[in-house]
Amino acid sequence: MSGLSTPLTDVLDIDVPIVQAPVGSATCPSLAAAVADAGALGMLALTWRDEATTRKLLVETANRTDGVFGVNIVVDSNAKGIPTTTHIDSCLDEGIEVFSFSFGEAAPFVDRIHAEGRIVLQSVGSATEAKDAVESGVDIVVAQGREAGGHVQSDVATMPLVPRIADAVSDTPVIAAGGIADGRGIAAALSLGADGAWLGTRFLATEEAHVHRRYRRRVLEASETETIYSTLFDEGWPDVPHRVIENSTVAEWDAAGRPPDERPGEGDIVAESAAGEDVRRYEDSLAVPGMKGNVEALPLYAGQSVGLTQTVQPADELVATLSEETMDALERVDGYRVSVD
Repeated sequence: MSGLSTPLTDVLDIDVPIVQAPVGSATCPSLAAAVADAGALGMLALTWRDEATTRKLLVETANRTDGVFGVNIVVDSNAKGIPTTTHIDSCLDEGIEVFSFSFGEAAPFVDRIHAEGRIVLQSVGSATEAKDAVESGVDIVVAQGREAGGHVQSDVATMPLVPRIADAVSDTPVIAAGGIADGRGIAAALSLGADGAWLGTRFLATEEAHVHRRYRRRVLEASETETIYSTLFDEGWPDVPHRVIENSTVAEWDAAGRPPDERPGEGDIVAESAAGEDVRRYEDSLAVPGMKGNVEALPLYAGQSVGLTQTVQPADELVATLSEETMDALERVDGYRVSVD
């Protein structure tokens, strides 16, 4: 995307205003490094990984790329009881420059990270949250709309949310997230006042993404109307809304009238992890390579942009494609003129 710079690219020292979202266990060193090598921001999700695994992933990613990659930490939900400060200390030790926080405030950690000269991002779902984050010292805010896949922080759609937040924190770079899967979406986000775009679902359909083949196939096949926003898959992360592709588990729940308790097949073992551990039907467990069993019944996290996600590409090629599409879309808008009689 030669010639297109934004406050986000300047702050992060990247070439294009594109961020690969930290899509849980689907993130891995090969994905984050490929994105970083292409000039965008690669991301690793760390929350449920222990300290040794975290350090191993950071070292492997750093060895694969000279580009910029960051980490995401979920503040309010840590099933393994690993303190957020442990993750932060490990990442600082390994030279990580970009820290992203979601589902909780970054405020308690900003001073520690800033003392090392690093950058702090926080995901928000409203203009009020954005202002509070910036007042606490957050450098960049991520405006996540309701269209997003995975766990969702906002009840507001991306289109009205982004300009509200851009106006509320006008001196702070804003990244738009939710419902974006191509260059037209990135161009629209920039037009709304964002300084970059955060894409998750689209990066699931890359060769490097650490996802089970059946999960990837459903991502490619699903339309924009085939996702559901609910708290259905709540074992491990209770009461947090999320968006998934409709599957057999959702269909059975629908047929039963969507009961909040005594859901169909409650407690059923539907799959087995690569390590031989049982995976239950309503468990918050992303379908990754090596899983066996009825993988389709697990939460297939994806946003409403899934309908635009129809091909598998290498991650670096995808970044290049998105960059070209964004330039084309911006040029079309720039050349468009409205005739008024």
